[in-house]
Amino acid sequence: MQKQTHGVPALISFFIPGLGQLIKGHILKGIAIWIIGGVVAFFLWWTIIAPFAVWAWNVYDAYTSNS
Repeated sequence: MQKQTHGVPALISFFIPGLGQLIKGHILKGIAIWIIGGVVAFFLWWTIIAPFAVWAWNVYDAYTSNS
């Protein structure tokens, strides 16, 4: 049985969005977070809420997703 580590990927994603997913082996999800986060931040930076929502979802997903 493999020990599940959730905190480290979430902590890493807190500082660098998508990197926690890459560490867990979710390559496409990590790249998608970079692309979606970049597009949302570029076009909706003025809302503050939309980029924050993408960032918060990223950290939550890194914590809860299975490897």
